[in-house]
Amino acid sequence: MRPAVCPALRRWNHAGHGSPHPVGVPPGGPAVTLLDIVGEGVFASDVLSLNGLDDRRESQGVLSRAEELMADAVGAEQAFFSTCGSSLSVKTAMLAVAGPGEKLLVSRNAHKSVIAGVIVNGVHPVWVHPKSDGERHLAHPPEPDDVRRALREHPDAKGMLLITPTDRGSCADVRGIAAVCHDHGIPLIVDEAWGAHLPFHPGLPAWGMDADADLVVTSVHKMAGAIEQSSVFHLQGDRISPGVLKQREDLLGTTSSSSLVYATLDGWRRHMVQQGHGLLDAALQRAGRVRKAVTALSGLRLTGQEVVEEGLTAELDLLKITIDVRELGISGMQAAEWLRAHCHVDVGSSDTCRISAQITHADDDRTENLLVESLQRLVEQADTLEKRPAVRLPEPRALQLEQAVLPRDAFFASAEHVPADRAVGRVAAETISPYPPGVPVVAPGEVVTREVVDYLTSGVAAGMLIPDASDPTAGTLRVTAR
Repeated sequence: MRPAVCPALRRWNHAGHGSPHPVGVPPGGPAVTLLDIVGEGVFASDVLSLNGLDDRRESQGVLSRAEELMADAVGAEQAFFSTCGSSLSVKTAMLAVAGPGEKLLVSRNAHKSVIAGVIVNGVHPVWVHPKSDGERHLAHPPEPDDVRRALREHPDAKGMLLITPTDRGSCADVRGIAAVCHDHGIPLIVDEAWGAHLPFHPGLPAWGMDADADLVVTSVHKMAGAIEQSSVFHLQGDRISPGVLKQREDLLGTTSSSSLVYATLDGWRRHMVQQGHGLLDAALQRAGRVRKAVTALSGLRLTGQEVVEEGLTAELDLLKITIDVRELGISGMQAAEWLRAHCHVDVGSSDTCRISAQITHADDDRTENLLVESLQRLVEQADTLEKRPAVRLPEPRALQLEQAVLPRDAFFASAEHVPADRAVGRVAAETISPYPPGVPVVAPGEVVTREVVDYLTSGVAAGMLIPDASDPTAGTLRVTAR
């Protein structure tokens, strides 16, 4: 939970940014500088890693010591900090396992950054489709049997990239999938961007390192407590060489690492080691109260343990509060916009069906009550919201598109823009991802279908955002030239 508008940015905007008035000279008021907004501490802390945080030989071992402490805290053999976010970390992890032209099993419910990695790295993806929940229009992680079937068909695959938890909190059977991969002599990479908090409380779903994964990537800025772009590689075993991983990270990563990110990663680790169990225990209790309150609100449908009991997912992170709002006659996108405008509350994500909030160790009674009261107000006011066109949601299997051309080849191929209706049957030359959550509906090289076109065009009409598409209106699509 967080306020809808950053107070610092609000003050900055009022100071003239984005207005006809000069920045820092508001009409009728004193000049405001950037230093007034963000404070001296930001700049004082933004020291160089070399000849600042440490000397040019890194002889003080400041960073390496922090990484050793992180590995010890979460039960990994080694940990490496990244200041480029998990979007880049996942690309690095993929390249440490499979090179250009080599096969890699990849969960098809991956974030767009994974598709970007497939394109940049030139790997040959073998899509492992998620477990579909047609009633809720949710995608849960694939199961061990799905991975086993993929490896029977592609025994030359170099590894597997699994996404868990999903942004809705569904968690895979990591241990089972790791066993399948290891039986075939290949490593398991886990994109655990939403799971940095998992090592610090036994009441949470299994943490990848504890479940025999070889390499786990976490985004500490999501469910944990570091600033944006904070990411960590966690490594164990000998299936992935730490030397190769470091080389690949050096190939893709920045040479201007942020010591601010390093500091917040290290500080968050220390906080969790000292107080994490108690803080997360309180967060789980808080989430339980929120869940009980949401269940009592008419028109809201909460995703709970029933998805585990129904065999749709192995585990569920109960700190993720995923709420279907369709019974209110509105979309999740409308709900998120209304909560922001009228209650000054941002939820973690939204789509055509639902909103998702997240409870973390940083929440308190005020934010808990604010969320519950805001949802109550939403229920009371839902019938006043503008009625928008219905989104033509495809059946889950309709989203399993044919991969006719490798993503890299399609992305760099000669291409043309055609009206959406004429794109049916053509090979996509772009990634199209409703955002959030940012999982591509269409990846380069996949054959566009009528169901997908109807979904995208009706979704945009209802307020869906697809910012990575060449035409965000979905009026035209970029396809490979004939």
